[in-house]
Amino acid sequence: MKSKIAFTLLGVCFAFNVASAQDCNVTLSLFNESAKVNNFSDAYPKYKQLLENCSDANILIYQRGEKMLEGMIDDAETKERKMELVQEYIDNQMMRLEKFPQKTKKGDVYSDIAMIKYKNEVGTLEDRLKAFEDVTEADKANFASPVAIYAYFRIANELNDAGKRDIQFLFDKYDEVIDLIETQENEKAAEARPLIEKQEAQEELTSRESRILKNSEIYLRNYTKIKGSVNSLLGSKADCDNLIPLYNKDFDEKKSDVKWLRNANARLSAKDCTEDPLFFKVSEALHKMEPSANSAYSLGQLAEAEGDRAKALKYLNEAAELAKDKSRKSRIYYRIANNYKAQGSYSQARSYYRRALDNKPSMGVAYLKIAEMYAKSANNCGTSVFEKRAVYWLAADYAKRAGRVDPSLSSTVSATVESYQGRAPQKSDIFQEDAAGKKISFSNCWIGESVTVPNL
Repeated sequence: MKSKIAFTLLGVCFAFNVASAQDCNVTLSLFNESAKVNNFSDAYPKYKQLLENCSDANILIYQRGEKMLEGMIDDAETKERKMELVQEYIDNQMMRLEKFPQKTKKGDVYSDIAMIKYKNEVGTLEDRLKAFEDVTEADKANFASPVAIYAYFRIANELNDAGKRDIQFLFDKYDEVIDLIETQENEKAAEARPLIEKQEAQEELTSRESRILKNSEIYLRNYTKIKGSVNSLLGSKADCDNLIPLYNKDFDEKKSDVKWLRNANARLSAKDCTEDPLFFKVSEALHKMEPSANSAYSLGQLAEAEGDRAKALKYLNEAAELAKDKSRKSRIYYRIANNYKAQGSYSQARSYYRRALDNKPSMGVAYLKIAEMYAKSANNCGTSVFEKRAVYWLAADYAKRAGRVDPSLSSTVSATVESYQGRAPQKSDIFQEDAAGKKISFSNCWIGESVTVPNL
């Protein structure tokens, strides 16, 4: 008898759960349809029912809820109602993170919350700044929204303009924001790099690969725009005319302060304020107290200015070995490559440009430099006039890569590619040589690569 009762109760519970799940699915479907067409008056009550009865049923509740609440905030007629909806939006994002942590990135959630506070002027400027700082503390690697990164720096700039934060604070935020942008640029460029090479090898991309490449290139263009906007905001505040008096004033007092010397050295170096005696004083003091990538790099810059390339390369290689940050390491390798290029040591230069790209795949200018060296070597490669001119196809390919990983170079790249392609064999030459689709190797010179002749 007892077993029959237990079985009956189990059946009742199972039936109840099935019915409840069905109710949740029906409500979710109706909510989704209404929210999709911005019928908020119908969608909102169903959204509230879902939160109360089916909060862990489907991530779509929070995805669609986010868009619905954004629309309702924009449409709110009173400040009070707008603030209520902003809080509901924040709650929605935090509940999504709680209920579906495996499908949700903390960086996205905290970035969304910071942006909704920024757009609706929630709290003071300091409160809004803190919301963005929370993103970097919670999940810096996934702080990826170009618009949010720009908003973060804009708040810092407004605080400086209002006299509430000093110029060093703004410099620190600038460095942080540029690092965020370059980290994301590198990730997107690294995604795009093998796909670009696959295209150049005339291999067809899958639909998924095409989508990844397209998205990566869109993000890279957006990061380029945001970086330009951030630099415009900083403007003349970081010019040598402002930096040198700022650091000169404090040098005697701070010359034993390693942290201060490190910051001053990095800022002066980044802005090429290297001709003033202050730069030498700061660099020398820092290198004595704490030999580092920055101090070695600065001494390399000074040796370059004095025309001593051997000494410059010694310090720059030391700097590259000491550097831990990949972005910093790439800039050092790029400078070393430029030194070798200036000496005509193209193979050595290419080796260092490639090291720079390994550390920073979005450094398009390195591809342009390799392309330039290839073009200058055309007469020394190949065994016929046709093969020598074919080097320009390879140079054009490298120049194209530059524009794809760094859209800020697009105008330069277009002109460069057009120039190289104009010097490469034309259709009539390809026809005459019967060379369409053939591979030409440049193993007889330092280039050591090959190129496929375009099909007619």
